[in-house]
Amino acid sequence: MRKSNTNATAQTLYIVIPCYNEEAVIQETAKRLLAKLDKLIQKNQIDKKSRAIFVDDGSRDDTWKLIEALHKKHDLLGGVKLTRNRGHQNALLAGLMFARGNADVVISMDADLQDDINAIDDMLKAYNNGAEIVYGVRSTRAKDSILKRTTAQGFYRLMSRLGVDSIYNHADYRLLSKRALDELASFKEVNLFLRGIIPLLGFNTATVEYKRAERFAGESKYPFRKMLNFAIDGITSFSIKPLRLVASLGLGVSGVSFLIMLYSIVIKFMGSAVEGWTFTIISVWFIGGVQMLSIGIVGEYIGKIYNEVKARPRFIIEKEIH
Repeated sequence: MRKSNTNATAQTLYIVIPCYNEEAVIQETAKRLLAKLDKLIQKNQIDKKSRAIFVDDGSRDDTWKLIEALHKKHDLLGGVKLTRNRGHQNALLAGLMFARGNADVVISMDADLQDDINAIDDMLKAYNNGAEIVYGVRSTRAKDSILKRTTAQGFYRLMSRLGVDSIYNHADYRLLSKRALDELASFKEVNLFLRGIIPLLGFNTATVEYKRAERFAGESKYPFRKMLNFAIDGITSFSIKPLRLVASLGLGVSGVSFLIMLYSIVIKFMGSAVEGWTFTIISVWFIGGVQMLSIGIVGEYIGKIYNEVKARPRFIIEKEIH
């Protein structure tokens, strides 16, 4: 456990913000982050070398041009541009690894201003009290639609039942110490699910509750399809229970098939066998469906193994302004 930092020298804080087509909101995000950084620096809670780093994840709009313009106006703002779109988790990791060489502590957050910037104060307080990792946790989901709230809560419960160590109602708003970042760098997996990886670090942790606001501007970059893919990635990256479920399902179907075989033989010898078209069709479709589902689950894992074995770079940085 890291000792309390209460009386230590002000730490260098980097705030990492992944961006994909965020031209509608990035200037307001920068404005609020600048105000927060200035306030923390004036109070000597963080060092004047602290920065906010925007990570452009291959945006197709003017996001990067705005980042460059903001950097020219404000030294506290910097940017990292990826060569192409690599997805939120890879862009976030790129920012974290960039900040790792310059900061004592890093906070990650989304660009849409739904995460409460004022929670940064409480995160730093928890860090100064000895926490290496501080999770930003939503205090309520009252503003979510019924569908989003139900699916999100169902996802966290499912992950828990599958044995995945995750933080309920936590996304990617978190604080990481340099020590935690150094250990995170040792994880080389290509299929990234940081919400599952971070708890594996095992350091002293704390949580900070906050109310998540509505998106300031623009459209969500996580429609239902992407959220579903993200959930599947999370499950298959951290649990083999679905594979065990396939084995159990196969054993169960085999048992039922054996009973049906015995039943058919008895009926045959009793001389009361009749045309069983409906039963046959249902059995064929049921067993076929189980087989296709099983092949799909196994295929998902094989696909991940394929990606891991190739060990291609998770991201490539084109430009840095700092």
